[in-house]
Amino acid sequence: MDTIFLGIVEDDPWIAKNLESFFKLSEGVEVIVNTESMESFLEVLPDQPSINMALIDIGLPGMSGIEGIPKIQEVNESIDIVILSAHEERDKIFTALCNGAVAYISKKSEIVKILDGLRIVKKGGSYMSPEIARKVVDHFVVKKPPLSAQLTPRQTEIVEALVNGLSYKMVAQELNISVETVRDHIKKIYRRLQINSKGELLRKRMDGEI
Repeated sequence: MDTIFLGIVEDDPWIAKNLESFFKLSEGVEVIVNTESMESFLEVLPDQPSINMALIDIGLPGMSGIEGIPKIQEVNESIDIVILSAHEERDKIFTALCNGAVAYISKKSEIVKILDGLRIVKKGGSYMSPEIARKVVDHFVVKKPPLSAQLTPRQTEIVEALVNGLSYKMVAQELNISVETVRDHIKKIYRRLQINSKGELLRKRMDGEI
């Protein structure tokens, strides 16, 4: 097994201590640096060429983990950067990945899972904890437009009129069109919304679908 020579950047002393203690007992991991700020990590990094992976938090005092990613790469571009963070906002996840992080692990993860993630990265893979992976998937899922977006402005007017209790004849008078035109629009509305009755139309409206 290739050894992970690890640099940890974590400002929570309890988390930092637990990580280092666990990794020291784990096969194939050697903690080289354990520091509480990105500034101090960047200061010692040039003197530690053996470091091949960095596990860094985002919410650090001073320079954030995201800001530090490109600066780490300026010193040693071969270092694999893994984010360990309580932040699960999609914008932070994608900013970190776009900046060069190869893995993003939630602090909610069991420490064994964190180690699994590091080992996957060492083998050339990329790792995201389930919480993070779900957010990434959600980001790429094509959102279906609301049903109302499938209707023309005229059809939307007719729906509003029907919801307000107007009859076909009253809708025709209200919109200054023929009853047959109203019926034709309603057929198209039903087809687009995949419904078959006024009752279903009213239900969709009550459910906020249109």
